[in-house]
Amino acid sequence: MSVGRKPQIRVHIRWMIRRDMPEVLEIERRSFEFPWSEEDFIRCLRQRNCIGMVAEHDEQVVGFMIYELHKSRLHILNFCVADDARRRGAGTQMVDKLINKLSSQRRTRITLEVRETNLSAQLFFRECGFRAVSVLHSYYEDTPEDAYLMQFRYRPESGENVLPMNRITRLAG
Repeated sequence: MSVGRKPQIRVHIRWMIRRDMPEVLEIERRSFEFPWSEEDFIRCLRQRNCIGMVAEHDEQVVGFMIYELHKSRLHILNFCVADDARRRGAGTQMVDKLINKLSSQRRTRITLEVRETNLSAQLFFRECGFRAVSVLHSYYEDTPEDAYLMQFRYRPESGENVLPMNRITRLAG
């Protein structure tokens, strides 16, 4: 291990439950200048297409993600790793969990917005295979700053059986 490099950790990723909320809120509060409130989390998670997951290490929540299920994509609404777990593999394992939900038959991409000032998030998602596809001018209500719309596109593995997609295939599901 090189000097200054943090040891990697293995996390268990599971559904977010009500009991996780104090730890999630603390990670959120310590990580963002404009953190979500508990009401923001609850309002979002009550939507049918919204899913919350946490990453646990040694029985402690070290990260979380909130995402929406859409017909052809997953959309990350909130993604965060606790400061002491950053650059130790927890975030990458969470992204990998989402990537494993993609397929050529259903959802083929993951999207998210990243603040123009959040360089660490931009670099992290880029390392995970995301690309900035557009700039969303004055995107946020709390500041006049722009956001980058970042996207990960599913690429079938060699040998994977990819069925041709036509109108009937799409309608069938």
